[in-house]
Amino acid sequence: MKQNRLNLYLIDMKYVRNLAKTDDHVMSVSPQAGKETRPFVDVVVICGTEKYCIPLSSPKPKHRSMKNDVDFTKIVDGERLIGVLNFNNMIPVDESCISLLDLKVSLKDDAQTKSYKIMAAKQLSWCQRNQDAIIKKANKLYLLVQSEKAGSFLKKRCCDFKKLEKVLQKWTGVQNG
Repeated sequence: MKQNRLNLYLIDMKYVRNLAKTDDHVMSVSPQAGKETRPFVDVVVICGTEKYCIPLSSPKPKHRSMKNDVDFTKIVDGERLIGVLNFNNMIPVDESCISLLDLKVSLKDDAQTKSYKIMAAKQLSWCQRNQDAIIKKANKLYLLVQSEKAGSFLKKRCCDFKKLEKVLQKWTGVQNG
């Protein structure tokens, strides 16, 4: 599988719901929770056979004191925290369940949408500059969670990647069948 340049995607809500039924760690894209525009960073996990997306989140107060780790990375603009990548919650995807997030500011965008697109573009720019490190971390975590070396605390924080890959296989069978 060829690694493309990182980008931001929206993920099909029905697909995410299917994943969430299998694993509580899957991050919501529910409109009821105001998360329907949650973007994911596209990453190919070389060690597996599937393409994975990593949830991108807005910074919360708790993130300021957290340190970058095998399953978490801060996105910064200078000294300012502008987002986080939750590697522990990355999910397998294929082209049938993702759509590119439009970051182009248009004249019809309201102030909130314009601000969101500008911030997402900054986050994406950071991710693209740090693409190699992001891919390396995603692969490392993927392999670690599958191994006996992973501590139970880490495994409890992470999605069950193998279970989610089975959901993806079922999804693609339905989409293509």
